[in-house]
Amino acid sequence: MALSQDRLERLVERSSDVVIATDRKGTVVYYNDGARKTLGYAPDEVLGTFVGRVYPSVDEARRVMDAMRSADHGGAGIVETFRTTFLAKSGEEIPMAISGTLLKTVEGDEDGTIGFAKDLRGMLHQEHLATLGEVAIGLSHEIRSPLAVILNQAELLETDLARLAGDAETAVETERLDAMRREIGRIGDALDRMGEMVRDETYETVDYVGPARMLDLRKQVDAGPDRRLEGLRILVADDDGGICRSMQEILERDGCTVTVARDGREAMGAIEDGEFDAVLSDVVMPNMDGYELYQHVRKTRPDLPVLMMTGFHYDKDHIIKRSRMAGLGSVIFKKPVDPERLRTALAEAVGRSEKDATG
Repeated sequence: MALSQDRLERLVERSSDVVIATDRKGTVVYYNDGARKTLGYAPDEVLGTFVGRVYPSVDEARRVMDAMRSADHGGAGIVETFRTTFLAKSGEEIPMAISGTLLKTVEGDEDGTIGFAKDLRGMLHQEHLATLGEVAIGLSHEIRSPLAVILNQAELLETDLARLAGDAETAVETERLDAMRREIGRIGDALDRMGEMVRDETYETVDYVGPARMLDLRKQVDAGPDRRLEGLRILVADDDGGICRSMQEILERDGCTVTVARDGREAMGAIEDGEFDAVLSDVVMPNMDGYELYQHVRKTRPDLPVLMMTGFHYDKDHIIKRSRMAGLGSVIFKKPVDPERLRTALAEAVGRSEKDATG
């Protein structure tokens, strides 16, 4: 069946590609439905206007015209998949590949142009994903091996410390090793996230500096309440009001009932007057420090778990050391406290497991 002119025109009109034709002065005389959908301009906003309107600059429009007139991009009077940029009504610059030709009169004079342009955003996205995949594979290979060595050396170092000095003498050093393990875990999570992006062929970006963006490699997790802690009664003792408020907000979101004490003595009074499932105490406080509070709890409520936190990078007054020697089990070493570590430590201290969280 022969393709009539009317049928051809209807096919072009419905094409998903951007099809634009101009007269010899560069005025738009044809603008199809694909152009409307891609660029966002209604036909009456473009028809009869200079074609430079759909380019980010007049210079870019002239560059395309110069390419059509040269013989370097498919032959004289034509261009084939020539890379350019169109400007959408929204202000977005859209990468395009245009194939077009000069229209000429019977006498051979230029009479206008017609171009078929394809939106390259999808193709470029796939190219970015392919590049990301290559980067992810290379990074995983080059980083995971030394990370495994570092973890193994940390285990050996912790074993040697315990053998040479004993658990109670190495509280601070053990906390530092734990911090190293957590940060190594974060690196592993970032590598896993890159692997997920490659597998799922998708990625997200976040603002970096100014207009720059960077891949969002943060672990994608549901930050909902931790059901392991639901219903727990927690006493938080810290002379820093900001720390008390932040701990209270975190734990109440997980379904805990939280009581706040501003020093050791106030905490001791709260323990005598109420019932708690765990105590979260600062190490260094006025009136009564964390060690003295722990000693009091040990005598009066031996079954009540106590966890300690400190802003110091070392055991300045040997409070952690003395508490460990007296039997303290958990120290959340560095403030600000990592919420996930806090939840896990509390759940372990009161005997709540992952099974409790899933019902």
